[in-house]
Amino acid sequence: LGEAVMAVVALALEAALFVVLVLAVLAVLEALGGPDAFDKSGSSGGAVKEDCAVAEQTSTGDAAKAETGKKRRRFSGHNRLRQIRKMAQKIVNLGLIVTSALMMWKTLMVVTNSESPVVVVLSGSMEPGFYRGDILFLWNRGASFRVGEIILFKNEGHSVPIVHRVVKIHEKHDGSVDLLTKGDNNEDDDRGLYPPGQRWLNEKFIVGRAVGYLPYVGYVTLVMNDYPLFKYLLIGALGVVSVNREKQ
Repeated sequence: LGEAVMAVVALALEAALFVVLVLAVLAVLEALGGPDAFDKSGSSGGAVKEDCAVAEQTSTGDAAKAETGKKRRRFSGHNRLRQIRKMAQKIVNLGLIVTSALMMWKTLMVVTNSESPVVVVLSGSMEPGFYRGDILFLWNRGASFRVGEIILFKNEGHSVPIVHRVVKIHEKHDGSVDLLTKGDNNEDDDRGLYPPGQRWLNEKFIVGRAVGYLPYVGYVTLVMNDYPLFKYLLIGALGVVSVNREKQ
């Protein structure tokens, strides 16, 4: 628990430092965008040449053209800095969204005592109780596990955790318990999924017990995992929408 709290605090400090840094950059850009900033833009030699050229002009028409050119360059400089400031503000907003999401996730990990407080059902082994795409909310505190509870557990040699039901409990002499799990839609128990020679599931491999769910809400995650092209198309579409909004 202490390590999880320290992780949340460290993430909050990193987010604060990120915000301070970007705000400092925005302040510098704002200062550069002052009314007198662009009168001094360009090299000193170029500015002297422009002043000399304007001074040598004899007609009011040439002087007006020179002044118009300076105004255009000044406007162009203002426009470039305005675009930079907008981009920096977008980066700040994106950074705040990402860090806020990470802080919420870390907080959920601390509260639930689970490394994965929210998961998506990936297979149909728990049908008709849970279907692919259902989102499960996990809790890993409180009372001991009981027969009939649905748990998420990790398996040695498998990168993807498994959501199955507890069907048997084996109590040891030291008071600890081992579990036997099974998918509701499977004919056999999970001993075939455990590592060779292992007949029971130790509590240390349990990520949490299911305490709630939302049907089909996580199905978009399955679609993006099963069809990577859809994920890239979705990202591209969001990029096009962002560009069009910027043009408007």
